[in-house]
Amino acid sequence: MTAMLGCIADDFTGGTDLAGMLVKAGMRTVQLIGVPDGPPPADADALVIALKSRTSPVEEAVAESLAALRWLRQAGCRQFYFKYCSTFDSTPRGNIGPVAEALMQALGADFTIACPALPANGRTIYLGHLFVGDVLLSESGMRSHPLTPMTDANLVRVLRQQVSQSVGLVDHATVSLGGAAIRERFTALRQQGHALAVVDAVSDADLMEIGAACAGMALVTGGSGIALGLPQNFLSQGLLAPYTVADALPATGGLRAVVSGSCSPATQKQVEAMRARHPSFRIDPIQLARGDDVVSAALDWASGRLAQQPVLIYATATPDEVRQVQAELGAGQAGDLVEKALAAIAFGLVRAGVGQLIVAGGETSGAVVKALGVRGLRIGPEIDPGVPWTSTVQDDGAQPLALALKSGNFGSENFFLKAWDRLQ
Repeated sequence: MTAMLGCIADDFTGGTDLAGMLVKAGMRTVQLIGVPDGPPPADADALVIALKSRTSPVEEAVAESLAALRWLRQAGCRQFYFKYCSTFDSTPRGNIGPVAEALMQALGADFTIACPALPANGRTIYLGHLFVGDVLLSESGMRSHPLTPMTDANLVRVLRQQVSQSVGLVDHATVSLGGAAIRERFTALRQQGHALAVVDAVSDADLMEIGAACAGMALVTGGSGIALGLPQNFLSQGLLAPYTVADALPATGGLRAVVSGSCSPATQKQVEAMRARHPSFRIDPIQLARGDDVVSAALDWASGRLAQQPVLIYATATPDEVRQVQAELGAGQAGDLVEKALAAIAFGLVRAGVGQLIVAGGETSGAVVKALGVRGLRIGPEIDPGVPWTSTVQDDGAQPLALALKSGNFGSENFFLKAWDRLQ
């Protein structure tokens, strides 16, 4: 049986988040790193292609997303999903809107939705406004994001700046009436000339109804939350086997480590909790810029400790510290230096025997999986909402590596400490 749902994620942790939601809903899911060269795996109900396009130039993001769509169509997928962050990370120019429009055009679709809601992680949408917890997106920590600061919580207004077509709204009064009412609203918006619609959602029940309303829609766009409601459509058509154990992973062993590049408030707390219990080594961007061999120093430090307990190697810093480094080095250079260093460290840790690795931060995760040469991930049990364990897909019969790729804003304060228990 070929895969039914083909997904395109704009970063690596976002792809893992989406894949985890699909597994939770009963779809056997494989995440692929970049557009594959070969055929799709035969035992997957859903395929997720993870790109690194969230902050790349718009033209590059569009081209990569269209290449992913072509491969997924050739793989036989019936419906397509464009996944972006639950905080709608973007600039006034894109990349969410331009990619969505390009995918619509390629599929011949005249309408799609935008719904980044993920209530389990505090991301809700009401009257088109995105909330993070109990504050508007524009009042949350995302307002000072170093690459995609979000200073407007009105998603209809944000999306209108990024697309050439009209954007409407499906408000919560409609969503609360269920899938049939939502579909009727979709039809009305089409007739009014809208090509995209932001959809309110404040609970998982809303996501399930929205998912049901998207049955047969060529393209769905959103965060990972809507993925909860899509598998039911394939199940009702007899295309998906019920009661499938979708999150089984092969056994993994080896040493344990955490590599953290995210500077989000959530990751800062997770780093502090880990530092209080286990050895830690901080990466200094200024030393990297100076040419110091920080990678070798970190690996030498870890080599004497890994056999005893998990270790943490991190570049996580406070907003003030980030601003100071960016003022001295520039935002682009600082981020690039840290990503490359952490990726090299992760590669060295795996060579030193680490078989269960946690990586924090979307950009960091992308750099790490590239350095490790990972081409595919089988999705396993969830650690916290939006963050599952995965294992590498090995073509050579080698022992798979267990990877947890965590988006910066996700996970509870003790995420690093409890993750390995979930793997067991």
